[in-house]
Parts: sequence; structure tokens; C-alpha cells
Amino acid sequence: MRVKSFFSKKTVALSLALASFAGLFSGCVGSDSDTKAPETIAITNVSYDPTRELYEQYNKLFAAYWKKEKGQDVTVTQSHGGSGKQARSVLEGNEADVVTLALEGDIDELRKAGLIEDGWVQELEKNSAPYTSTIVFLVRKGNPKGIKDWDDLVKPGVEVITPDPKSSGGARWNFLAAWAFFGKLTGATEETQKEQIKALYSNVTVLDSGARGSTTTFVENGQGDVLLAWENEAFLSLKEHPGDFEIITPSLSILAQPSVAVVDANAKKHGTEEVSKAYLAYLYSEEAQRLAGQNYYRPSNAAILKEFDTTFDLQIALVSIDGDFGGWEAATAKFFADGAIFDQIYKK
Repeated sequence: MRVKSFFSKKTVALSLALASFAGLFSGCVGSDSDTKAPETIAITNVSYDPTRELYEQYNKLFAAYWKKEKGQDVTVTQSHGGSGKQARSVLEGNEADVVTLALEGDIDELRKAGLIEDGWVQELEKNSAPYTSTIVFLVRKGNPKGIKDWDDLVKPGVEVITPDPKSSGGARWNFLAAWAFFGKLTGATEETQKEQIKALYSNVTVLDSGARGSTTTFVENGQGDVLLAWENEAFLSLKEHPGDFEIITPSLSILAQPSVAVVDANAKKHGTEEVSKAYLAYLYSEEAQRLAGQNYYRPSNAAILKEFDTTFDLQIALVSIDGDFGGWEAATAKFFADGAIFDQIYKK
């Protein structure tokens, strides 16, 4: 009987030990499979020059939204520069999760390189352009050169400041707006358009790499008589330097459509697809649309845009990249590729 009791106790003890070990092991497996999302997540937004202030504010707005929705803290690193230069930086290894650039063509270069999936333009409303802008003139108070329209920019003695279309998206909008204006003059031909554009760029005294650099040249350094500017940059200059400048709205300009996209290859690599998509989608929320308007971008939401009708000239005649230039691929090939019209008319 003692032997039987001895083995019974040993068996029970061994069984309990094995059960305890199994429980411990299964607990470890469970903790791996039930791993929670990290408490913080980080993404990088590679953007163009004039959006610094907008995204500094938007990032806070989005972080509060994401925390409420997902219980997760999100931090956003911003990068800014000329739009074309920024696109090239992503091509060369800047691992942006999202890009918010000055024009569709710059983002489409990333698609061609396989970093962004086909069809990105249709992924968000308004062809993935959550806000728009246009091109205006910023002149010094009193407008001493009497500049009213594009043809005033070709007059002798008028010093023009604009960025370089080879590196700046805003500069390409500037160029195309001027080209459209001269093309609508009586008797205009492509040759006369080239002559007028050549005369305009002959008056350009500083050709910076990006829009913010040109604003600094004109506003801070006091160079030039007129700055060809994003509308939002011009309003920001008025706000920061009250009484020093005026905005002149030309008779014709262009609907400038900055585009946004998730850099799919990088977001998948970083595990940030969900938050990156939400970051761009939330730009269309009412809160973000009003924030865009407060930063002098034109909201894509028509109802909210009307709330800013005392800020923006909503009656200005605007040409469009698709309707008047056949889209960015055609416009780039004709005007901005190596050896194209800009290279033909502008000699450094």
C-alpha cells in the first residue's frame, strides 16, 4: 500500500508540473498572437514649399482625431522643398509614407517608379486634390510699377521673381498661367506665345529652386517689383507684413491642384498603411477643409469654399491642366522636359 501511495503522489506531482508548464507555454504563444498595436506610430509627409504652416496645424488636428479613433499617438515628420526636388528625393530613397506635392505630375513620377500603385488619382475625392489654389501677383504697397496683368510683366524695367520650373511645382503653374494668357490674346500663335514668355523670363532677376525661396527673395530680401506667387503664399505675406504688400489678381490664371498620395511601397514596409491612408482622407473632413481655408488654400468642399468668398476672388477666370493642356504628362513633355519650350526660351 505504501508503494501504491508513493507512485500516486509522484504521478500527481508530475501531472501538475506538466500542466503548469503547458499553461505557461500557451500563455506565451497567446501573448504573441494577441500583440497589441504600438502606442505610438510615426509617418513622414514629404511636401512642397508653402505648406509648412498648414501641415504644422493639420498634424495636430489629425493626431487628436487618430487618438480618439484608435487610441494611438501619431507623430508626423514634415519635409519641404521645391515639389520636383521633393519628388526626386523620394525616388532617391527618402522613405516618405505620404506625399503632398504641388502637382499631379510629380507624384505620378513615383507611380512610374513603382513606389505608388496605379489608380492613385482616383483613390480620393477631387482627383486626390483636397484643396486648390491659383497664381496671383504680389507687389509692393502702392504698386509702383502699375502691374495689373501678365502683359505688364514683359515691360522693360519690371523685375520679376519666380521659382525655377525645373525644380518647383509652383513655378510650373506660373509658367502655364502666363502661357495661357498670352495664347488668348488677339492673333496669338505659338511663336508669339514663346516670344512673350521669353520676354517675361528675361525680366526674371532671381530664379529660386522653390516657391518659399522666391517669397523670401521678394519679401525678406527686398528684390524685384513683382512676385509670381501661390495665392496662399501671397496672403501669408500680407498677414506677416501688414501694410507692405498688395495682391493683384490677373484677368486669367490657372486652377492649381496640389495632389496627395500614399507612397504604397514605403507605407507597406513601415507598417503604416492604415494611418497613412487616414491621414490623407481626413484632409477632406469639414475641420480640415476649414483649416485649409484659414491657411489661404481653397477648400475642395464647395460649401466650405463659399464660407471664404470674402477672402478669395471666386470669379477669376481659370484655365485647367487637363482641359487646356492635356494633362501633366503632355504639359511636361511640351514645356518642361529637357530641351522643351522652357529650355528653348530661358538661358541662364
